[in-house]
Order: sequence, then C-alpha cells, then structure tokens
Amino acid sequence: MSEISQRYEFYQFEELKRDEIEALQNYRLPQAVAQALHAPWYADRLGSANINPEKITTRAALQYLPFTSKEDLRAGMPWEFLAVPKSQVVRMHYSSGTIGLATAVYHTAGDIRRWSECVARGMLQVGVTSDDIFQNMMGYGLFTGGLGLHYPAELIGCMTIPAGAGHTQRQIEIMQKFGTTVIHILPSYAMRTAHSCGERGLHPQEDLSLRIALVGAEPHTPQTRARIEEALGIKAYNCYGLSEMCGPGVAMECPAQEGLHLREDHYLAEIIDPDTREPLPDGEEGELVLTTLTREAMPLLRYRTRDITRILPAQCPCGDQHRRIAPILGRIDDMLIIRGTNVYPMQIERILMDTPEVGSNYLINLDTVDEMDEMTVSIELSDSYPPDDVRQLEGLRQQIRKRLAEELLFRPEVKLVEPHSLPATDGKAERVQDNRRR
Repeated sequence: MSEISQRYEFYQFEELKRDEIEALQNYRLPQAVAQALHAPWYADRLGSANINPEKITTRAALQYLPFTSKEDLRAGMPWEFLAVPKSQVVRMHYSSGTIGLATAVYHTAGDIRRWSECVARGMLQVGVTSDDIFQNMMGYGLFTGGLGLHYPAELIGCMTIPAGAGHTQRQIEIMQKFGTTVIHILPSYAMRTAHSCGERGLHPQEDLSLRIALVGAEPHTPQTRARIEEALGIKAYNCYGLSEMCGPGVAMECPAQEGLHLREDHYLAEIIDPDTREPLPDGEEGELVLTTLTREAMPLLRYRTRDITRILPAQCPCGDQHRRIAPILGRIDDMLIIRGTNVYPMQIERILMDTPEVGSNYLINLDTVDEMDEMTVSIELSDSYPPDDVRQLEGLRQQIRKRLAEELLFRPEVKLVEPHSLPATDGKAERVQDNRRR
C-alpha cells in the first residue's frame, strides 16, 4: 500500500478513488494503533485490553478501541499522550480551552509537514496559487489558527503576510497597500471588517483585490457565509479543524461549497450517537469522532470531538471522492436545554442571517424568571433598515419571534437594537450569556 504514497505528490491525494482511500486507511490504521501504544495512556488502556494493532485493519474493527475524550487529555497532562521522545517534538500548541482547561498538543517535524500539506491541498482546491497574496488574520502563538495556514500558504508559494488578529484599520490598510487577494479570518470578524471598510468609504469589490476568504474557528451557517461573500465581494470557504487533531485543515470546502471534504488519508471519521455511543449511518446527525492515521507525536484514537455534524452520503459534484461532512451545527457543550428543549445557537443564527433586515451581530441571554427559563435574543438591525418606523419594527420583531418559535418549539423574547450596538471582539464571537439560577 505504500505505493499509493509514493505515486502521488501531496496535492494529488484529492485524486484518490474511493477504493484507494479505504485501502490506504486500512493500511495506516494498524500503524496508527501501534504508534499510539508508545504513549503511556494508550499503553495502559490498550495493553490491559490486549489490543493487537495487527488486528485493527478495518473501520469495523474500531469498535474494539476505547474512545478518547477531552477529559482524558486533561487527566493525562502533560506527557501521558506523548508517543515519541521529547527530543523529537518540534512544536507544542495549547487548545483554546473554550470549554474547561486547555490541553497541550505535540508535533514532530513530520507532523508539521503533513499538517501543512493537508491544508495546502484544500487551499489549492479552491483556487489559491503562488500568484496570490495571502493575509493571515488569525491569531498566532499557542492558538493553531495562525500557524496552521501560514506554512501551507508558503508551501504553495504565496506571498504570506502574518497580520495576526485584530487592528482592523491596519488590516484594511495592508489589504489596500499590498493588494491582498486571499484572507484567513473568523466569520464574525469578516463582517466587522466589511463594516469598517464602509466606515472608511471603501467598497471592497472596487477598492480591494480580495477574491477568496478561508473562514473557520467559529461554527457559522451558510446564511452567514453568503453575507460575507456579498459584503466583501468574494468567495468564502469553510475550514474545519481542532487543536487535538492538528488545527485547521481536517476538512475543507471545495468550489462546490456542498460540505467539507475530510482529509481521509490522514483522519478516519465516525459519527456516533453522543448518548449511546453507537455508530450512526451516513446522513444521520451525531457527534464526530476522529482517529489520526499519520500522527507521530500525539496519535489519538476515536477522539470525541463534541462537534455535531453528519456525513453527506452522495459524491460531491467536484468529483473528489473523500467523504464530506455537513457544516458543524454546534458543539454538544454548546447545546442549551431550555424548558426541556435542546437548542443550538446555530439554529437561531440560521434564521437571523436569513432575515435581510437584521445585521450580523446578535446575543442570546438566558435568565430564570418565576422559576422558568427565559430566552431573550438581542439582534442588531441592518445599517440599511430604517429604525424610525415603530409599526414596521414591531412587525419585524413579531415575524422573527414567530420563526424562532417554529424552530425552537417555544417563543423567545426578541429585542431589536441599533446597528453595531452589541459587544464585539476581534476573537471568537460570544453569542450566549447564561444568567440562569442553577
């Protein structure tokens, strides 16, 4: 099976046929299990279960392996999941710690190279070339977002600008001065950048050279993506990843924009019921579980990502036969239980971003009133919507309440507020404030 690796340059792995992809996964899976046994945590768990790597050669055999969770990584900090000598580790990243304590993730030089190649493949697929000027507007340092696309852009041959996050006016000045054509950016910050252009009297379609945005690190709806594309006059492509796997690039959209292609030669994906842990068939929504196939420093087996998605069963129109996942609906940890109903913030965002009268920012407040859960959604109005017609505003408010009630099965309160009046940050958007009594 090594002839597949020898036959293809890194950017040609998108050309693999379905049977070749599955054969390569089956070839690499026992090697991944064997590598994991070098880590003390897996040596203990797999050794006590008498797991023989040579027997784990198919997707069906995954059932014999234990799941790995974020809690396991925290309990094993700092070295229990390291599978190589420390002298072979060339980089450490820290997960964002959005939920609970952050965890360390280690990389060998080979891990960094393969990670860069995975991301570069996705960038090439959507049309990034060595002629592009790439402005990386993600945070550098312990967060994987910045470096995760910096090296792939250089691998392609782009002139790469490590702008980092924030400093919006400077970002726009760099775009103007150097003719930036491709950006890597948070979805919420992309909308802020578009607004800042307007404040400066700039029209992105006319005054900037942008043509592609790679967006990630925040779950976002297709409606939000459409707004980014319209506001900046570009094509925006979703990029999914998580620090525990490597960072961005586990799955990326192609030009068809009909789901995100998994890099299946490096990651084996399952969808499970998060409660029963039973596997779900393609097309059914559940928790994404990932197994690394080529990681050296920190291989992870059946890692529970806590992200909710589904495998799209049909082949992509682009012809790429790597399986696709739907855009992330949200995290299990983000799920809100309100009056006995499970609610994901993305359900609310989908409705709001499909309403042209509202802006790009919103905030969900949860409170306890008379021993009952109450939800209030504060929504910025669009710059172009006239806020002085009271009757029209009330009609819009009731319209949004009705649509939210149909989606959520209860009727939240809705407040319409002035454009750009809600808190905004240069980092990940804070969408929920939970003030309920526990």
